[in-house]
Amino acid sequence: MKRAVVICPGRGTYNKPELGSLMRLNPDKAELFESFDTIRRTNSQETLAALDGAASYSIAKHTRGDNASALIYAASYADFLSLTDIDVVAVTGNSMGWYSTLACAGALSADQGFRLVNTMGQLMQDSLIGGQLVYPITDDTWQPDTTQRAAVIQLMTEIAQKAGHKLALSIDLGGMLVLAGNEAGLADFMKQAKPQGQFPLRLHNHAAFHTVLQEPVARAAQNRFDPAMFAQPKIPMIDGRGAIWWPHATDTNALYNYTLGDQITAPYNFAKAVTIAAREFAPDLFIVLGPGTTLGGAVAQSLIAAGWQGMGSKSDFQTRQSQATLLTAMGRTDQRHQVTT
Repeated sequence: MKRAVVICPGRGTYNKPELGSLMRLNPDKAELFESFDTIRRTNSQETLAALDGAASYSIAKHTRGDNASALIYAASYADFLSLTDIDVVAVTGNSMGWYSTLACAGALSADQGFRLVNTMGQLMQDSLIGGQLVYPITDDTWQPDTTQRAAVIQLMTEIAQKAGHKLALSIDLGGMLVLAGNEAGLADFMKQAKPQGQFPLRLHNHAAFHTVLQEPVARAAQNRFDPAMFAQPKIPMIDGRGAIWWPHATDTNALYNYTLGDQITAPYNFAKAVTIAAREFAPDLFIVLGPGTTLGGAVAQSLIAAGWQGMGSKSDFQTRQSQATLLTAMGRTDQRHQVTT
């Protein structure tokens, strides 16, 4: 039985190719999805069945925080339940994936996790404070470009010092940095940053996640949820700071404070979470839950930046992957069968 670290994706992973994927990939999870839809109906929200079963994909509808978050959580949790003959040694996630992590690790029940992610998605969408953009900090071989990273941080800092401009680091994705801020700050970066293909890229329907601009959302969430909802995790969890929450040793009040505090208002270091997962748990395999496949590159780039198992470039990772699978994305039909029956 392979030892695996499970990784839960965040926003931006349920796209046009994923339309219809809930029941297509997890046809035995109809009862689970219906329990989530009961919660959606109570809140007068469109059901997952209707969203996932739509005749066509709509950027305006499917990328909304209140819809996207629920779809992503449902897909991730269903995939987690579908794992077979896998010893899950730790769970982590990217950004919104932290809420899925809580449920997969057992710190929240399936419905509690859904209520949390559904509420956070709604609060984010209702306020939609600021926005996000993405910019690469690796070269074509996926080797970290320290000069590029320093230049991005310097430009971000200079813009943030301007009157009326807000711009800060939101997520460290290993090979890319996600920046967040208000319209003035984002527009200034888009204007000044050196074009790199499609980058800098604005993210549609994304707020200024993981920055102080989200403090009103954090306060609203704290008024909706109680610390008593959190339980001891059954599996170790790695958060957006790289901190490990251990079974039988987790302060659940601290877990509540992080989840509805710093996790919302402080930068999320996904690259560090992956690095800690690799070094502390030495898994045979990293499993990225669905939906989508876009997080696989960020995981590989984070492992390369950490020098995991001597990997220093994209070709090193590809060689290692061809010899013995190191990374499996459940959103890929050619890889999903490796961890399910």
